[in-house]
Amino acid sequence: MLYLWLKAFHLIALICWFAGLFYLPRLFVYHAMSEDQASRERFKIMERKLYRGIMLPSMVVTVVLGAALLYLNYPYYFSQGWMHAKLTLVVLLIGYHHMCGAQMKRFARDENTRSHVFYRWFNEVPVLFLLAIVILVVVRPF
Repeated sequence: MLYLWLKAFHLIALICWFAGLFYLPRLFVYHAMSEDQASRERFKIMERKLYRGIMLPSMVVTVVLGAALLYLNYPYYFSQGWMHAKLTLVVLLIGYHHMCGAQMKRFARDENTRSHVFYRWFNEVPVLFLLAIVILVVVRPF
């Protein structure tokens, strides 16, 4: 029963984290397109609150609960190739999360040098992670 509760909360945290991973780069698109100082300041506040208030705590809870789930059944999970691939993607996703944080700080210092087109493409990266991770967990291809 503990396993199912941990799994449920792991999924809830994951959904919250991905909501932020989808929305923050979209804010970057609008921020890069903004032309007046008031808009830029508003985006800075929105980005900071999203990153620190939702994304970072959700990421931490996702990772902690995921580690707890692994611990409860580690002999099985660590013998599965799909789990190794998933964990690799999770590590890369954490890197993407931190790239978002670094970009948020560049915007906060008014040092952004990229166009809104870059951020439109950057915004698609978490979709690829989500597709791959869900397929690995549900289909377990290897």
